[in-house]
Amino acid sequence: LWNGSFPFYPGANACFPFDTTQAIIFSIFLSMLATFIIILPGIRGRGQLFRFLRVVMGLLVGAVILTIQFTRDWETSWVTANTSYKSFSRALVNADIGLHIGLAGLNVTLVGNPVNQVNETINYNEHFAWSFTADYDHSYGEALEKGLPSPILYVAEKFTTQSPCSMNRQYRISGHYVSLTLWMAFCTWLISILLFSMPILLYGGYMLLLTATLMLFSLLFFIVRNTPKCPIQFGPASLKTGYGGSFWLTLVTGLLCLLLGLGIIILNSMQPEKLKLVFNLDEGKGEK
Repeated sequence: LWNGSFPFYPGANACFPFDTTQAIIFSIFLSMLATFIIILPGIRGRGQLFRFLRVVMGLLVGAVILTIQFTRDWETSWVTANTSYKSFSRALVNADIGLHIGLAGLNVTLVGNPVNQVNETINYNEHFAWSFTADYDHSYGEALEKGLPSPILYVAEKFTTQSPCSMNRQYRISGHYVSLTLWMAFCTWLISILLFSMPILLYGGYMLLLTATLMLFSLLFFIVRNTPKCPIQFGPASLKTGYGGSFWLTLVTGLLCLLLGLGIIILNSMQPEKLKLVFNLDEGKGEK
């Protein structure tokens, strides 16, 4: 404080180009892949290609399962509208309003067209968390105290616990179940990698199949809700959310694990020799 007042005020939370949590996860898995590529020339014969494909596929599935826990684009929406900028003001701004819903909270984005309007820089990206350790209503109260723009407060208010929409309870509970199911899928993926390396191919295929089942069930937990979505209107424009990249990435990865698990189980029962060839096993090793 300087003479009882703040010498400066914090600026808007602008959009960060990349999430640091995702950067850490990508760095770990890319380091593991780079390490394997370095030792790959020491593997001779046609087993080199099969082993490379197995490692890439295994790391890809693990990275996806771990990353989607922290992404904020399970549901997304963008709309361009002319809207009021501040409370108790008649000034209108033209801006892009975005809503990004994740498993542990949501982001509301406001970007002006152009960015500089009404003598201000309109470029906001505010996060409101609803995880077990976070209080959504408290975050919303802090946003009111900071005097954030009206469009951000209007969207965030729809997800408060006091809102008649009841969307906070629906998204929070579904997000918790989805997160728990995905952590279980990550554990079964680790077990499948361990079984394939032993090698116990049949049970590894079963665990990969269980991983796919858990991932697909997590999508059902996210889809099923008891109450309809409340309309979020900005004049004639409506902010309607649709499934985002994380949702579709989970679906594709789950189907991929399903196909791989079924393929391993079928090959193990019908053509075990080809399965041994894929896993570079000598005669007498592995399960038939």
